[in-house]
Amino acid sequence: MFVWLKLIHVIAVIVFVGNITVGIFWKVIADRSRDPRIMAHTIRGIVGADRVFTIPAILVLVAAGVATALVEQIPILGTGWVLWAIILFVIAGLAFIPVSRAQHELQAVADEGATSGTLDETRYETISARWNFWGMVALIFPLGAVALMVLKPSLPGFH
Repeated sequence: MFVWLKLIHVIAVIVFVGNITVGIFWKVIADRSRDPRIMAHTIRGIVGADRVFTIPAILVLVAAGVATALVEQIPILGTGWVLWAIILFVIAGLAFIPVSRAQHELQAVADEGATSGTLDETRYETISARWNFWGMVALIFPLGAVALMVLKPSLPGFH
């Protein structure tokens, strides 16, 4: 049972981190085009991919991770590398709040630009800078969690 839960957990992590990474990649490409139609289409795709891949992956990786720890009788809060990986994951989740808001704002600006034929570049860049910052937080912190899960360093937990 442990091996199957661990496999499910790892696959969910791959989908989660992979989708965030690919979303950043496609947004960079769309932004370089400076075409509001391409930018709007790409952001719509990123939002859709979050709904289809990122959010379900979060649910599966949390459920499989907790189940794996329970099956193996690993004290979740008492095992430092698990506790700190969870903390990093929660921080990433909190970072997704401003990412989501920025995505909706970017979508609106890009849609307006696609309709009018002129992108409000200053507004788009301001929102994009916020999306880029929080998007990197939402990517880097889970990568830190992955490192903790793989390396299992000796870190303090709650006893």
